[in-house]
Amino acid sequence: MELPETYVQYWPVLLMTAAAVAFAVGAIVLSSLLTVRRPNPVKQEPYECGIPVQSPARIQISVKYYLIALLFLLFDMETMFILAWAVTFRDPALRTASLIEMAVFIGILLVGYAYAWRKGALKWN
Repeated sequence: MELPETYVQYWPVLLMTAAAVAFAVGAIVLSSLLTVRRPNPVKQEPYECGIPVQSPARIQISVKYYLIALLFLLFDMETMFILAWAVTFRDPALRTASLIEMAVFIGILLVGYAYAWRKGALKWN
């Protein structure tokens, strides 16, 4: 059974992928076989700048922190969208349609911003 001509051109890609996977798996297996493991209670302790651990690593963080971070990302992405819109606004053929689209987008953005403000999501207590 012979492969069609279109599949033959992918052999170099397949060989490089197989070589990369074989190298990665081989490196992991070889390092696990050659590693000398001598566990020690002192070695198992967490170490941070020579300071003994004073509190557990898992602390509760307020949901407000994550909410502020998500709102920041949201408004940051919207700024990127507005910058991309400014580039397309130069084209006279798209000017009216893109202006209407941006007006709707900014309207939705302002409604979301007003909602977040009214719910107190932007207050840091």
